[in-house]
Amino acid sequence: MSGSTTEALSELLELRGSIDNIDAAIIHMLAERFRCTQKVGALKARHDLPPADPEREATQIARLRELAVSAKLDPEFAEKFLAFVIREVIRHHEAVRRP
Repeated sequence: MSGSTTEALSELLELRGSIDNIDAAIIHMLAERFRCTQKVGALKARHDLPPADPEREATQIARLRELAVSAKLDPEFAEKFLAFVIREVIRHHEAVRRP
């Protein structure tokens, strides 16, 4: 291997290490988010509130699209990601309501 290839592989390992750390942080943040939304689901079930809140969801999507633009992230991707998370949250909220 040439020196430049060795340097490239070293840089690749360093970048992948950073990616692995970021992935771990994302998983921990999602876990924390779902712990909070599970409490929301339980609260909604106790007070007979609907599992979904379309107005809140629309507000969150608009807010995250703006954040994505300012972070130089594709807002379409951010919206798809949030839509997936919201679907999971609603699924959990519906499950809490079932006897």
